[in-house]
Amino acid sequence: MIRLVLADDHALLRQGLASLLEKCDDIEVVGDVGDGAAALEMVAACRPDVIVLDISMPGPGLLRMLQQLHARSPGTRVLVLSTHAEDQYAIRALRAGADGYLNKQQSGEDLARAVRHIAAGRKFVSPELAERLAADLTQGAAGLPHEALSNREFQVFLSLARGLSARQTGAALSLSPKTVHTYRARIFEKTGLKSDAEIVGYAIRNQLVD
Repeated sequence: MIRLVLADDHALLRQGLASLLEKCDDIEVVGDVGDGAAALEMVAACRPDVIVLDISMPGPGLLRMLQQLHARSPGTRVLVLSTHAEDQYAIRALRAGADGYLNKQQSGEDLARAVRHIAAGRKFVSPELAERLAADLTQGAAGLPHEALSNREFQVFLSLARGLSARQTGAALSLSPKTVHTYRARIFEKTGLKSDAEIVGYAIRNQLVD
């Protein structure tokens, strides 16, 4: 039996996912939570086999969440659930320690298959994403400028791309405004962008923000 925790800030979505998964004889939903702190506490307490984690859930941010989840329960596999364009987020999530990545537009059958796949110790991505990744490898495609950013720089980048100020970004990421400005300067240097407005435009063009 695969013991699973659902972590998403939308209660109705959690209930819907739980209803879908409870129809599976080999999957048991042992808990559901609505924010990152609660997810960390529940994983540490019940050590589930899999946690299904919403990429935009309130908390320390996906990259830090993945680090903390693995620290508290190394045996728990992480399936990231997202509404974002897969090719822009999935690789970074997988590199940061996620075991699978699934878009919320996929079916309940896809979700159950992904859960079983990562519970068995394998990585999971959708067939569409796998095809794009294979095409990139075949063509030797050059990475986009934002892919050169470190995980922390990328977090700051996304916050600025959503229109948050340096102070708001610092509060959200537990950084001082001065440190945010330092990251901002590195982002400009690595991407060739020259202003916050250019960051916003770049992020929208590449579907990094809604």
